[in-house]
Amino acid sequence: MHTEDRLNELEVKIAFQDDLLDSLNATVARQQQQIDLLQQQLRLVYQQFKAAQPDSGNSGGSLRDDIPPHY
Repeated sequence: MHTEDRLNELEVKIAFQDDLLDSLNATVARQQQQIDLLQQQLRLVYQQFKAAQPDSGNSGGSLRDDIPPHY
C-alpha cells in the first residue's frame, strides 16, 4: 500500500504542476500581447514625434539652441 500512496501523491503533484503550467502559459501569452501593443503604440508616438520635428535642413540648430537662456 505504501507504493500506491506514493503513486497517488505523485499523480496529485503532476496535476497541480499541469494547472500551474497552463496558468503560466496564459500569463506569458497575455504579456506578449501587451508587449506587442506597447511596441505598436511606441512606434506611433515615435512617428508623431518625428512628424512634429522641424526639418533638420531648415533649422540648422540643435535642441540646445531652442532652450531659453535662463535655463
